[in-house]
Amino acid sequence: MLILLSPAKSLDETSDYPETPTRPRFEVQAAQIAEAAAKLSAKDLKKIMGISDKLATLNEERYARFDKAKTRPAIRTFIGDVYRGFDAASAEPEVIDYAQDHVRILSGLYGVLRPKDRMKPYRLEMGTRWSPGKGSKGKLTDHWGDSVAKAIAKDLEEEGSNIVLNLASNEYYEVVKGQLPEDTKVIAPDFRVETAKGLQFQSFAAKVARGAMARWVCDERVEKPEGLRHFDRDGWRYREDGSIPEKPLFVREG
Repeated sequence: MLILLSPAKSLDETSDYPETPTRPRFEVQAAQIAEAAAKLSAKDLKKIMGISDKLATLNEERYARFDKAKTRPAIRTFIGDVYRGFDAASAEPEVIDYAQDHVRILSGLYGVLRPKDRMKPYRLEMGTRWSPGKGSKGKLTDHWGDSVAKAIAKDLEEEGSNIVLNLASNEYYEVVKGQLPEDTKVIAPDFRVETAKGLQFQSFAAKVARGAMARWVCDERVEKPEGLRHFDRDGWRYREDGSIPEKPLFVREG
């Protein structure tokens, strides 16, 4: 089973880490994208990314000094809601080792990252309507083409599996959607909170749950889709009523 995650906008750039970082598969391509992004002004970045003046200036500076920026393992750098759920800080080394083989983080800049892969601070979402050479007329998903899907397919082949646990957002899954081998079985859990108004989708809760499920799969070495039914972290429970094989439903009380 190969697990797909989205990256995070919030980054930890300072804390210590125990792992020896590994080399990203698309490190050269990432440097090329960063070089193109470095030609954009803060005003350009604000418009393209839909971010504040402060964030636009920060990312203008990041891309300007990208070549000299320090690297850190991806799993120790992303600190958004998904990674709060994964909680790498509490994971034993063997769990991170397992994640290295079974977790893939989709990235607008790096294409795809393994947990220990080194990365530099950046912000560039997969849904950004911009790409090197085409500017605002391009899309990052088009720029990556089938490269990321081929990398995922190769990992599945090496693992001897055809199961993808999609815990990434729709925006990031778009880069591989419809491009994986025909026999690939994609499982995309649905997380809902039970409220007085019925089952509700709550973005924050779902993001944390995705990270928690990814961590749980690594802790328990879950390899089969049926095993996901036993996921019970943070009060989540599998609900058969409302589930279908490719979209199991997990519910938590609000």
